[in-house]
Amino acid sequence: MFKKLIFSLSIIFFGLIVGYIIQQLECRRIIRLLISIENLRKLLQKIALLFFMPISTIGTLWIIKMDNIKIVALPFLGIFALFSGGILGLVAAKLLKLNRKDTGSMFTCGSFANIASIGGLVCYLFFGEEGFALVSFYALFVQITYYIVGFPIAKSFSSDMTTNSNLASHLKKVFSDIFVVVALIYITIGILFNLSGIIRPVFYQTINAVFIPVQTMFMLVSIGLAMKFGRVRNFARECVAVSFIKFTLVPLVVSTVAFLLGYGEIEGGLPLKVVIILSSMPVAFTSLIPVSIYNLNLDMANSCWLVTTLSLIIVLPLLYYIISLV
Repeated sequence: MFKKLIFSLSIIFFGLIVGYIIQQLECRRIIRLLISIENLRKLLQKIALLFFMPISTIGTLWIIKMDNIKIVALPFLGIFALFSGGILGLVAAKLLKLNRKDTGSMFTCGSFANIASIGGLVCYLFFGEEGFALVSFYALFVQITYYIVGFPIAKSFSSDMTTNSNLASHLKKVFSDIFVVVALIYITIGILFNLSGIIRPVFYQTINAVFIPVQTMFMLVSIGLAMKFGRVRNFARECVAVSFIKFTLVPLVVSTVAFLLGYGEIEGGLPLKVVIILSSMPVAFTSLIPVSIYNLNLDMANSCWLVTTLSLIIVLPLLYYIISLV
C-alpha cells in the first residue's frame, strides 16, 4: 500500500508540474504551441472526459457489486458532501467578514471537490477497479448538482445577477451540456451491463489499467496549464479556512454518516474507505468557472484551489494512515 501512496503522489505532481512547465515555456516564448494554452487545456479535458472516462467507467461499473441496498445511498453522500462544504464555506465567509463576491467564491471553493481526476486515481491505485467503480457511483449526481445548484448559488452573490432565467431554461442548459449528457449515458450503460449478468471480457482489466492513469494525467496536465502562484499570499486566511473545511470538517461529517450507514461492514470496509478519500479531496478546478462567469473573486478562488491541491502532499499520507485503520 505504501508503494501505491508514493505512486499516487508521483502521478499527481508529475502531471501538475508538466502542465505548469508547458505554461511557463509558452508564456516566455521558449516554445510555440500550435494552439493557445486555454484551447490545449480544454482539448485535454475533452479527451479525458469524453473518451477515456466513458470507457473506463463502463468497465468498472460493470463489475461493481450492487447486492447491498445500502450502496444505493452512495450518490446521495456525494451530494451531501457538496452541500456540507458549501454551507461551511458560507459560515467561514461570515466569520472572516468577507464581502459579497468573496463569499460567493468561498461557497464554490467549499462545495466543489476534485472527485473525478485526483479522487478517482487515488481510489483506483489504492483499491483497484472496485474502488474506482464506487467513485463513479459516488459522483453520479455531482456534475448535475454543480450546474443545477452550485452555479445558481454562486450567481446569487454576483452584482451582475439578473432574474430573467427560469428553472426550465436552466435545466435545458444543464442537460444540453455535452459532459453531463455523456456522463449520464456511460453511467447508464455501465449499470445496465452490471444488471444484465453478462460477464465482462478479461481484457477490460488491462484497458482500465492504462486508461484510468492516462485520463488522470490528461486532467492533471490541464490543471497545471492554469496554475498561477502570484497572489496566493494575499488570501492566506481564506486558504487556511478552505483547507480546514476540505480536509477536516467535510470528511468528518460525511465519513460519520457513511459509518452510521454501515459502510465499514461492506466488502471489508471498502465503501467507507472510498468515502473517506473522496470527501477529503481538494477544491475542484470546476469551481473557478462560476467564479469567472459571475465576476466573483477569481484570485481568491484560484489561490484556494492551488493551495488545497498542493496540500495533497501532506493530506494523502494522512489518508493512507487513516484508511489503514478502517
